[in-house]
Amino acid sequence: MWKRRAIGVLSSLFPGPFTRIAYDRLTNPQQSRLRENEQQVLNQARQDDLIFGGFRIRTYHWPGAGDAVLLIHGWEGQAGNFSDLVGSLRQQGFDVYAFDAPAHGHSSRGRTSPFEFAELVAVLLRQTGARKAVSHSFGGVAITYALHQHRDLALERLALLTTPDRFSQRIEDVARQVGVSARVHARLLQRLRNENIDVERFNVSDFVQNIQVDSALILHDRNDRVVPVSQSLNVHRHWPESVFEQIEGTGHFRILRTPAVLERLTDFLR
Repeated sequence: MWKRRAIGVLSSLFPGPFTRIAYDRLTNPQQSRLRENEQQVLNQARQDDLIFGGFRIRTYHWPGAGDAVLLIHGWEGQAGNFSDLVGSLRQQGFDVYAFDAPAHGHSSRGRTSPFEFAELVAVLLRQTGARKAVSHSFGGVAITYALHQHRDLALERLALLTTPDRFSQRIEDVARQVGVSARVHARLLQRLRNENIDVERFNVSDFVQNIQVDSALILHDRNDRVVPVSQSLNVHRHWPESVFEQIEGTGHFRILRTPAVLERLTDFLR
C-alpha cells in the first residue's frame, strides 16, 4: 500500500517519467507461464510462423473435418489459455485455429497496440476462412474492431467470453495497477490522442452495430473482478444479434476451463 501511495505522490510531482512507465505497460504485454497441460495441447497442434508487422506470429492448427473456428485470446493472454476448449471442440470434429498475438505467448516480443492485434485477427480470418470464432476478454475488442474495419468479413457464430466495452477502461486499469496520479492518467490519454487513438470512441458497443455476425453469444460471470459484467451487458444492449447469459463461479479466467461453459460454447458453435 505504501508503495502505491509513494508512486501517487511522485507521479504528481514528476508526471513525465511516470507517463512513459504507464505507456510502456499499456503497449508491452506482460508474459505469464502456461500450465503444463496448456503447453501439451499446443504441442499437439500444427504450428507455423507468420510474419506480420515486423513480428513473428506463432499460429496453431488442430485439423478437423468440421467447421473452422478461430480462437482469439485476451490482452496478456495466449493461445494456450484455450486448451480445455480446444479439447472440447476437437471432440466435436471442429477445425480449430489459434494464435499468439504480437508480443504475446510464443510470438516475438516488441511494442504493440490494440489496433495491431485487431488487424492480425482480420488477416487470420481471411487466411483460415473461419466463419465461427470465440474470444476471451480483450479478444472481444479485437474481433469486433476487425469486423468493424473490414466490412467484407462476416461470421455465422461469434462467442465472447467476458468482453470489455470501453477501451478507456483498460487505460484506467493500467493507471490503477501502476498507481499513478490523475495528472499522469490525463497525460497518458493525451499521448494516445496525439497518436490518433480516439480513446473515447474505441468501444465494442459501437463496433457491434456495424458488423456482419449472424448470431452472437456473450457469457460473463457476475463476480468478474477484472472486467465488470456491466460492460458485457452494454455491448449486448447495442447488439440485436446477441444473446447474453450471466453465470457464476468462474471469475475472469476460470471461465475458460469450466465444463458447463465449454459445453455451452460447443453447443452454440454447432
